[in-house]
Amino acid sequence: MSTHTLQLADADLEALAHARGLLENPSLVARLSSFVGSPLEQGMARLPASWRAKVGGLAHEALLRAMSTAARTLEPEPRPASPRLHKLLGSVSGAGGGAFGLAGLTVEIPLSTVLIMRAILDIARAEGEHIDRPPTRLAALEVFALGGTQRSDDATESGYYAVRAALATTVSEAARHLAQKGLSAEGAPALVRLITMVAARYKVQVTQKAAGMLVPGIGAAAGATINLMFMNHFQDVSRGHFTVRRLERHYGAEAVRTAWEALADSPRPH
Repeated sequence: MSTHTLQLADADLEALAHARGLLENPSLVARLSSFVGSPLEQGMARLPASWRAKVGGLAHEALLRAMSTAARTLEPEPRPASPRLHKLLGSVSGAGGGAFGLAGLTVEIPLSTVLIMRAILDIARAEGEHIDRPPTRLAALEVFALGGTQRSDDATESGYYAVRAALATTVSEAARHLAQKGLSAEGAPALVRLITMVAARYKVQVTQKAAGMLVPGIGAAAGATINLMFMNHFQDVSRGHFTVRRLERHYGAEAVRTAWEALADSPRPH
């Protein structure tokens, strides 16, 4: 085996730099705070304690449902992604959540999660992934964890890979189960464990979205905009993640990781 690291072509290095920028964008909470014109603490203070306790279960069930249903609404053949369609669907879903408050969110969160998973798989398919295969389904699930990292806005270059490494063993175990028995979580402790790990991060984003909708003066129209931001956030993360995976398939994971780390000392593209 060669000891030399395979160099990325200029176009692929540029694609990796763009992906890195997407994965290091300001967090969802920063975007929401900018939109509502005030810190989300106002909305957070209006969230009942009982609802905060419930959101983890909502996120878990929403992810499980998304895993089993989203891919069935997409054709497996490769084609360009349709981000505008998913943004429109997400906005409509968010309008309902904004209009009916917390009661609406208990319905809207599972719906928007399925729509986000569909958008993620749409992007994965455009990047050459086989969306009917377990590894792609699990890579799509990872996006919800990557989008919910609990780090500062100006993240270090290790953040993306640190989350993937934390999930790697459970992802491998879940992939073996899916390959043998399909998407049923019954008798699949690894899949349940993975969804639980991802939900722990995703519920942070869900809570932030709910808080944004509960800031005084936020209504149905703003709820649609907040959900659009929510969709944009995960589409950005998805584009970054599946660009990295595409390059890893071509160059190998080690070469891409080396190039990623080298970009830390290079100016970011605009």
